[in-house]
Amino acid sequence: MTTSTRSAGSAAGSSLRRGRRRPVDSIVKVLLVVAALVSIATTVGIVIALVEPTVEFFQTVSISEFITGTSWTPTFAQKAYGVLPLVAATVVVTVIAMVIAVPIGLGSAIYLSEYANRRTRKLLKPIIELLAGVPTVVYGFVALFALNPLLQKWWPGSEKPGFQNLLIAGLAMGIMIVPTVASISEDAMASVPRSLREGAYALASTKMQVSTRVVVPAAISGIVAAVVLGISRAVGETMIVTIAGGLMSDKVTFNPLDGAATMTAFIANVSSGDIPVGSLDYDSVFAVGALLFLITFALNALSIRMVRRFREVYE
Repeated sequence: MTTSTRSAGSAAGSSLRRGRRRPVDSIVKVLLVVAALVSIATTVGIVIALVEPTVEFFQTVSISEFITGTSWTPTFAQKAYGVLPLVAATVVVTVIAMVIAVPIGLGSAIYLSEYANRRTRKLLKPIIELLAGVPTVVYGFVALFALNPLLQKWWPGSEKPGFQNLLIAGLAMGIMIVPTVASISEDAMASVPRSLREGAYALASTKMQVSTRVVVPAAISGIVAAVVLGISRAVGETMIVTIAGGLMSDKVTFNPLDGAATMTAFIANVSSGDIPVGSLDYDSVFAVGALLFLITFALNALSIRMVRRFREVYE
């Protein structure tokens, strides 16, 4: 058999294999399109479900009262519909959570990417990501019945934290978010070309200098995305703040030692009660849900914008 004959046979076989793969490729493409359409349809469905009750709510309660009011007591005898107490509690818990999650998560990512050998990385990364698989209700009970007694015992001031407080909820939530920040940041650092590291080492840079001055700036878009995703998780978390954070919402408080209801805690608490469908109290749940949706949507939009702005492209 001549060389040209073998080449022709090989080309025919390759073409035949490509032809056999085409139906599979088409099926995969259709499945991916369906998955994308389901995501879009789900988002549209959420918006449609929120619109009508929210509009009905604001036909009775003014937007200015909703945004600027300092008391949220829709289920009390003296009703008030100012959402600021819920927003303030959400902000406090989110800030505490990110103060815990960002340094620990980013430090873990730098260690796994730049310091750990391959065997150690394969061992530690699944262990860190295992935290993401723990149900959030477990974090809530651990925070309330294990961490909070220790916090009350060793708290240095005279004002002891309450049985339910925003500080312990934020600490538990920060631990929960660590795997998100660590995993995404480590993936971003791993994608930085090896040539950048070698160039820095050739200039007598230390490993710490390479990590903080070369790798982290080069992976900043992925790190920003990880942080914003962590913030979105903190804003939307429900069970931890419901169990450990408390449900008081009659005043605005930024004291982390007090218990207070976040937006998600209010939704979870009221939705499990016996509120008549179509009542103002029922519509208030959707109004808070609409505000929560807008906040998370804005965070995701900000994340996309920042990723595009700080993205580094290498050849």
